[in-house]
Amino acid sequence: MALLEARDVVKVYPLGESIFGGKAHGEVRAVDGVSLDIQPGETLGVVGESGSGKSTLGRLLLRLIEPTSGTIYFDGGNLTSASAGALRRMRRDMQIIFQDPFGSLDPRMRVQAILEEPLLIHERASRKARLERIRELLGAVGLDQSAAERYPHEFSGGQRQRIGIARALALRPKFIVADEPVSALDVSVGAQIVNLLAKLQHEFALTYLFISHSMPVVRYLATRIAVMYRGKIVEIGATEQITSNPAHPYTRTLLDATPEITASA
Repeated sequence: MALLEARDVVKVYPLGESIFGGKAHGEVRAVDGVSLDIQPGETLGVVGESGSGKSTLGRLLLRLIEPTSGTIYFDGGNLTSASAGALRRMRRDMQIIFQDPFGSLDPRMRVQAILEEPLLIHERASRKARLERIRELLGAVGLDQSAAERYPHEFSGGQRQRIGIARALALRPKFIVADEPVSALDVSVGAQIVNLLAKLQHEFALTYLFISHSMPVVRYLATRIAVMYRGKIVEIGATEQITSNPAHPYTRTLLDATPEITASA
């Protein structure tokens, strides 16, 4: 059984004021009738240019934003109709890694407080158990234990993204949306983060939706690839099939436009 199922999901944003004053008529269909399944333990890569709707889709699948229409099922439950209490319980198993490692961490909080916050909200663990979990999380993402007492501005971009990953892991989720987690990093640091995500997936039996504008990065990490264009999935299939024998001209354009990279160990 699929861990996550989306059926004909739509997100429409009405247009606001026009540049000439008054109201602009019409709407923007950021996500336009997307249906997909994500199996336990796999990585579904979602690739497309900026504005294609891929980040909106990721947030819809976590119900961080509300769909205009359509249905999303997570782990057998209807996410779109879940009550506030049920949604809170489901949140433990669904997390997100944000694109911007600089803006996604509260600069006023030490790393220990950042990692402890989800534990305080969702778990009734003792202080000792929470501190032990923080030590485990820092070790899992390759950070020294002394990082717990420091503030986000004291770290490099790659280290901040490791903190963001540790926060996403805090509640032992089943499913993580990684929303362009390496696009703000240089290539070598980004490759290290991609390798870390692959390692953590194996260690913690994670399922990923990995969003990127880079086909080579998605090719390296993903089990399957979904190609988005103007809010629609125009092609979806096994990574080898999509990258070796694409059926849609937009997919071929993405493959031709991005230079090949190799993730280092």
